[in-house]
Amino acid sequence: MQTSPDRHEYPAHWEADVVLRDGGTARVRPITVDDADRLVSFYEQVSDESKYYRFFAPYPRLSAKDVHRFTHHDFVDRVGLAATVGGEFIATVRYDRIGADGTPASAPADEAEVAFLVQDAHQGRGVASALLEHIGAVARERGIRRFAAEVLPANTKMIKVFTDAGYTQKRSFEDGVVRLEFDLEPTDRSLAVQYAREHRAEARSVQRLLAPGSVAVIGAGRTPGGVGRSVLRNIRDAGYSGRLYAVNKALPQGQQELGGVPAHRSVRDIDGPVDLAVVAVPAEHVPEVVTECGEHGVQGLVVVSAGYAESGPEGRELQRALVRQARTYGMRIIGPNAFGIINTSPRVRLNASLAPEVPRPGRIGLFAQSGAIGIALLSRLHRRGGGVTGVTGVSTFVSSGNRADVSGNDVLQYWYEDPDTDVVLMYLESIGNPRKFARLARRTAAAKPLVVVQGARHGAAPQGHAVRATRLAHATVSALLRQAGVIRVDTITELVDAGLLLARQPLPAGPRVAILGNSESLGLLTYDACLAEGLRPHPPRDLTTAASAADFHAALSRALADDRCDAVVVTAIPSVGEGSVGDAALAEALRSASAAAPAKPVLVVHVELGGLAEALSAAASTAPQTAADNDDAPRPAPTERRPPAAEVQGTTEALEGARLIPAYPAAERAVRALGQAVAYAQWRRDAADPGKVPEYEDIDEKGAAALIDGLLARGQGLTLGTDETCDLLGHYGVQVHRALPAPTPDAAAEAARTLGYPVALKATAPHLRHRADLGGVRLDLADEDQLRRSYAELAELFGAPEELRPVVQRMAPRGVDVVVRAVIDPAAGAVLSFGLAGAASQLLGDTAHRLIPVTDREATSLVRSIRTAPLLFGWRGSAPADTRALEELLLRVSRLVDDHPEVVAVTLEPVVVASHGLSVLGASVRLAPPPARDDLGPRTLPAY
Repeated sequence: MQTSPDRHEYPAHWEADVVLRDGGTARVRPITVDDADRLVSFYEQVSDESKYYRFFAPYPRLSAKDVHRFTHHDFVDRVGLAATVGGEFIATVRYDRIGADGTPASAPADEAEVAFLVQDAHQGRGVASALLEHIGAVARERGIRRFAAEVLPANTKMIKVFTDAGYTQKRSFEDGVVRLEFDLEPTDRSLAVQYAREHRAEARSVQRLLAPGSVAVIGAGRTPGGVGRSVLRNIRDAGYSGRLYAVNKALPQGQQELGGVPAHRSVRDIDGPVDLAVVAVPAEHVPEVVTECGEHGVQGLVVVSAGYAESGPEGRELQRALVRQARTYGMRIIGPNAFGIINTSPRVRLNASLAPEVPRPGRIGLFAQSGAIGIALLSRLHRRGGGVTGVTGVSTFVSSGNRADVSGNDVLQYWYEDPDTDVVLMYLESIGNPRKFARLARRTAAAKPLVVVQGARHGAAPQGHAVRATRLAHATVSALLRQAGVIRVDTITELVDAGLLLARQPLPAGPRVAILGNSESLGLLTYDACLAEGLRPHPPRDLTTAASAADFHAALSRALADDRCDAVVVTAIPSVGEGSVGDAALAEALRSASAAAPAKPVLVVHVELGGLAEALSAAASTAPQTAADNDDAPRPAPTERRPPAAEVQGTTEALEGARLIPAYPAAERAVRALGQAVAYAQWRRDAADPGKVPEYEDIDEKGAAALIDGLLARGQGLTLGTDETCDLLGHYGVQVHRALPAPTPDAAAEAARTLGYPVALKATAPHLRHRADLGGVRLDLADEDQLRRSYAELAELFGAPEELRPVVQRMAPRGVDVVVRAVIDPAAGAVLSFGLAGAASQLLGDTAHRLIPVTDREATSLVRSIRTAPLLFGWRGSAPADTRALEELLLRVSRLVDDHPEVVAVTLEPVVVASHGLSVLGASVRLAPPPARDDLGPRTLPAY
């Protein structure tokens, strides 16, 4: 640890774990005086060419003076960072603050020279790019705004690191050296580069876990039974295509096989690389296992062992230590307390989980934080090959357990690019980083459907999960996820229903639904369900119970050919008697008719037609594969494929080519899934043109910034007074009606003369504020006599003026009262909210939300998305409100909060929206130092 005479304490908050380009991890931390030996060892492993590029001359070894210079930093003007793996340096970066003449300097000089050195064995892994992000963030924190770097022209790799970073830069060539100068302020391009690198790295890290070339199960018992032995059997019986090993330190000397699998007493004894280790030993033995895995070069761990954060504070400390230890060796972890992972690709066939059977290959990616829910989801997907059609299977499955490291965000990064996954289903009990999840969800949803059900909605997250604090209600978080394109459902039944439809049917072009079938009653139920979901159904067409397969085919073909139809729901009940339609014949009729119109989705609502469901599912059933019953049955050699690849590939090709129709046992379930698909399709269309954040010429951003800086100089956080609030909002073109205090009747009369009649008299005491229903407001007071009488009435009803806190305000034109709020949440970010004033938003929760910054199209949708929106558009003959003025107000508030993150809360209540224009009658603003935004800083894994 750094000691005197250093000018600053060791900056522990600069320490971070990062994911590199190849999916491995490294630790970034400040270099201290204790690192002399590590630095020398690191330098000895660097090639002569790399040393030449760093020092512009042959430099075989570091002198004692060099070592002192490169390990002694003041953490202000001289800073060095190292990337480490296994505790050893793999790369270093340092900056030295310089003045205008290029010599060493101190603040206020805001430029620094920066230089890198990366060990040759680790070049190409993105280490330098990650270090540049971190040293840049450190420099900005220390008041440095610009970096300069001198690079030899032949050092093209380092030049590329700088030029690809996305910063605004200058380039010159002098005396045989390329000089690069670039500003450190993040730009849209630098953030885009950072996000793209984060995506590639995290996706690759998950891909290494889900498609390993070799797996070791550590803790496989010597006798059948137990967690480790069960996982070993499941991997073996799934026909894993790679090399599989069993590890048990209690194996008798000389035993070389366990359950038909090569066995060893330690992972160190395995001759060859191990990509993935499944750890199933008691928690107290896991650290020893992690050390062995790290030293053997294992790339990732699936820890099924329990006894961690889910068990209490001591377990949480064990979990933190586990993550730190694994990251030290560059390994990522699924778990602990994980159910496991599954990859059905014929190239992998991995079932490293506690599920004894594997779903057939399919197009659904499945993520569950809970093992129990994971079992339930897999089971339901299996059963949909029976009573309800199973239209597809699973591509990959991840159960993250306590998600101490790999989370839903990481898996989303993988599924976004995975060609084997068309639909993503997620069961989440907590969202550790809502801001990042929303960003990733928006990108994923633009390419493939993302369906989410969230557990623990009304209580604390499970003990095993590290979750950021949020002040937002669950309904608000759900609304923000929908804005990001997430299909939010409430149950795992709805999760599967929606997933099966989205996996194998096209998205509907609109909400118009044709209904046909052989049951008039079932058709009417479907019609009512469509209306309840906001769809536009055509009157049901009853084919009667005598309908044949040909009748169904003809009716469905006509419906699909109708330009006024966007989707078709077919209802079917059992028929009896001679000539009744058979299950297989009906399924073939529906499939052939739908194949002729592949752009429109078709769903089936059936009643007790198990045979029809199975026929519709046909060869692409998700029924589980049969596993071997004998745990000790011989396992094929690692080079063999079981079952044969051609057999598996044939099944996959049949699955790909078939037009598979989902079937549901109830009209409500089918229509709800269809309604979700319609809403998602509309979101996709809207996302293609998200609108823009408008510019307003009258906004005074610099004036507002100066005012905010002056106000914050008074303290860390404060609620502004009336004049200050009006002044700040005025810089953004938001004019607030003045309200003058009226502590006495005479003061009220004087205020009214100043403002001009007619006026309103309001009590602003906390228990009466914005509560017109309690009688604390008197409106349209035309003269002084009316004002004084009203003042006396309020005093008689509610007490002395000092309790009432009365104010006088000039009357505004009549209209619809609404509320506009903005808040910066530490987890989700800046959120804009809108609703009608009074009971609609307070009692019924009829409030809509959008993430800031809000575009013009989002402001338009925000106004129309509340249930009581018709009141703004001339409901029952009333005059329509000026919604364009309201949308402009929303956009101006959004700009204020986005431009000035110190504005942590804004409330405009009430805002009266008249037929022409609007009036802001009340406003409050709170300022505070802006919360840290990790999405603008360097890439890091969550700290643990």
